[in-house]
Amino acid sequence: MSGFFGSIGKSSCVNDVFYGTDYHSHLGTKRAGMAFYNAWLGFQRAIHSIENDYFRSKFQEDIKGFAGNSGIGVISDMEAQPIVVNSHLGKFAIVTVSRIINLEELEARMLKKRQHFAETSQGGTNPTELIAMMICEADDIVSGIENVQKLVKGSCSLLLLTESGIIAARDKVGRTPLVIGRKADAFAAATESCSFFNLGFESLQDLGPGEIVRITADGVETLRQPDEKMQICAFLWVYYGYPPSFYEGINVEDCRYRCGAALARRSNTPADFVSGIPDSGVAHAIGYSNESRIPYMRPYAKYTPTWPRSFMPFNQEMRDLVAKMKLIPNRSMVGGKSGIFCDDSIVRGTQLVGNTHDLYEAGIREIHMKIACPPLLYSCEFLNFSRSRKVIELATRKAIRKLEGEKEADLAAYTNPDHEKHQAMVDVIRKSLNLTTLTYQRLDDLVTAIGLPKEKLCTHCWDNSSEI
Repeated sequence: MSGFFGSIGKSSCVNDVFYGTDYHSHLGTKRAGMAFYNAWLGFQRAIHSIENDYFRSKFQEDIKGFAGNSGIGVISDMEAQPIVVNSHLGKFAIVTVSRIINLEELEARMLKKRQHFAETSQGGTNPTELIAMMICEADDIVSGIENVQKLVKGSCSLLLLTESGIIAARDKVGRTPLVIGRKADAFAAATESCSFFNLGFESLQDLGPGEIVRITADGVETLRQPDEKMQICAFLWVYYGYPPSFYEGINVEDCRYRCGAALARRSNTPADFVSGIPDSGVAHAIGYSNESRIPYMRPYAKYTPTWPRSFMPFNQEMRDLVAKMKLIPNRSMVGGKSGIFCDDSIVRGTQLVGNTHDLYEAGIREIHMKIACPPLLYSCEFLNFSRSRKVIELATRKAIRKLEGEKEADLAAYTNPDHEKHQAMVDVIRKSLNLTTLTYQRLDDLVTAIGLPKEKLCTHCWDNSSEI
């Protein structure tokens, strides 16, 4: 995943873009950047690695030299952004939130047209530069963005900083959010609406799937109407969305309470306490506790000053180290007790193995794990929310292989929570993680907790239902 923030107003936007972009740091992993425009200095840009430091630390010196009433910023998964382009469409800076499944195909298409690439990303083509090139194939920016949405398999939302304003465009089926905000003298566009409040913005509108708007200091102009079909990622509410954010008018924290409550209504597990695996499991656990009337406790203290989110490091060994070191069990809370623990998901299961080991070492008697989403059976084809690139890395697929060997399995049976194969898969995962019990959320309960119709949600990683 990545996240971006842009602002334009009647006075300097530098601080708003600096702090607004920083509010997306929970989404990013490798790179961050900002670009500003004013008539005297033109386009100004800075890009830094954020692998070993925080966004604010990296850019606090840069902002002293930036000036402009319009600017954009990005926290990026991998590629260096923003890209600054001089083209027949004019000069512009671009940031993207994207995953391009057919990147090699599109790269070959450009090379066949005798185009060349100046930027690299992890030794390969920079996706943001490729997107800029596809925009510049058209006679105008709107047609260029439509060209991108037609050709890209995966997803792509973007911000373009031009000399006359900011153009914002949401992915063609709205897999990632894009929210417009406003205050007295400025407008903003962001992935996370939580970036607005402390900067004085209020949410004005969610862009629809494929919608394109131009934002100036005077207002928002629709350049392309939204499409009807939407497939917003349901995992936003389960895991990587930030608690105060709203997507399609639905708050993340509220949704997680409902997820936990749904798990509790289908459970009769006796326990001494309910707890969440920090951070994203906490709200699910509060919802579970409120519904079940089992007291909520915090047997884990999370040490946050120096340890990042554990999904960020690319190296598995480092991810495991981060996951272990940042969570400190409290022996006073767990000794001799039975606990219900809520977590957002199980991807590989490697981190949860360490969590359960530490809890047993601290003296816990029983661990009942409740997972806020259904079993992840398919790798995400649209976003970079997980580092699992091979489907066999998923805990579910390992369990299925153990049950069925190398033969091709009927995965539909494993997605059905009432099927015996589903139950057998869950039990294999339970044993591998040394859990007393393991329960996953039903997909229909998750859809109800989110509050959107199933057809408006991307649930591909659970049921393989969405199209690339």
